[in-house]
Amino acid sequence: MTLEYPRDLFGYGRTPPAADWPGGARLALSLVLNYEEGAENTVLHGDVGSEQFLADIGPAQIQPLMGARAYNTESMFEYGSRAGFWRIHRLLTLRQIPLTVYGVGMALERNPLGAKAMAEAGWEVASHAYRWINYGDVPEAEEREQIQRAISAIENTVGERPVGWYCGRVSPNTRRLVVEEGGFLYDSDSYADDLPYWNHEYGRPHLILPYSLDNNDLRFSTNDIFTGEDFFEYIRDAFDMLYAEGATVPKMMSVGLHCRLVGRPGRINGLARFLDHVAAHDDVWIARRRDIAAHWIANHPPAEIAA
Repeated sequence: MTLEYPRDLFGYGRTPPAADWPGGARLALSLVLNYEEGAENTVLHGDVGSEQFLADIGPAQIQPLMGARAYNTESMFEYGSRAGFWRIHRLLTLRQIPLTVYGVGMALERNPLGAKAMAEAGWEVASHAYRWINYGDVPEAEEREQIQRAISAIENTVGERPVGWYCGRVSPNTRRLVVEEGGFLYDSDSYADDLPYWNHEYGRPHLILPYSLDNNDLRFSTNDIFTGEDFFEYIRDAFDMLYAEGATVPKMMSVGLHCRLVGRPGRINGLARFLDHVAAHDDVWIARRRDIAAHWIANHPPAEIAA
C-alpha cells in the first residue's frame, strides 16, 4: 500500500531548468533586508513577555522577561531602526543596489520615515506578516486578519501593495491563507532549493522563491560568527560556488540582512566587501524578488513544471 507523502524530496533532480536570467546571467542575486524593529514581542504590544529571538546579545543566554518590559532587549531592536537601517540604506543606495525588504506591518507603521526611504530608493517591500512573532499557535481567523492588516500597513506606509510574502515563523495554515488571500506573485517561506519552483497544494499554482538562513546575518545573534570577515567569507564562498555552477546551470542566491545585526559598524564592512566581490564578476543579475518572480512566471510557467 502506497501512502501519500506531503513533502517533495525530489525537486528538479538531475535536470534543473535553464533559468534564462536576463542578459544570460550565471546567477540571480537577491539581497533581502528584514525590517522587524518595533513589532517584536513586548508587553507594550499585549504580549506575555519580551522577545528572545535574534536579539543581538551574542553568546549570553537570553530568556524572555515575563509580564514586564525587557529594556535591554528593546534597545537592541531600537538600534536597528535608529542607526542600523540608515547605515545599510546609505551603503546600498550609494551603490544603487536593488533590494527587497521583508517589512513587518507594525514595524513599518512605527517608522514611516524609514518606509518612505524604502519607497524612494525603489526597493521592493514584501510582507513579513503584521507582527514579528511565532505564528505557530495563532488561531487561523486571527492569522487571516493579520495578513490583511499586513497588506494594508504596507499600502499605507510605502504606497504600494506587497506582491511578495515571507512570514518566517509560520503556522500550518500560513501558505494556504496567503494563496487564498491572492494578489501575491510569490512567497519565500521555504529553504528547499537554489531555484524558484511551483507549489500546487492549494488549488492553483503558487510560486515559491526559496530564501536562505545560512547566507544570513542571523548567525551573528546565534554566536556562529562574530566578525564581518566571517560573514563575508561564508557568503563569498556560497556566491563563488553558485557562480561556478552557473556556467552550465544558472542558479539563484539569497542573502538575508537585519538592521540590528549587520547594521552594526563592526560588521557592515563584511557586507561591503561582499558587494565589492560581486561587482568584480560579470553575468550577475542583482534583482528584487518581485523581478525574479516575474521573470520565472514569464519564462517557466506552471504548466511546463506540472506536465
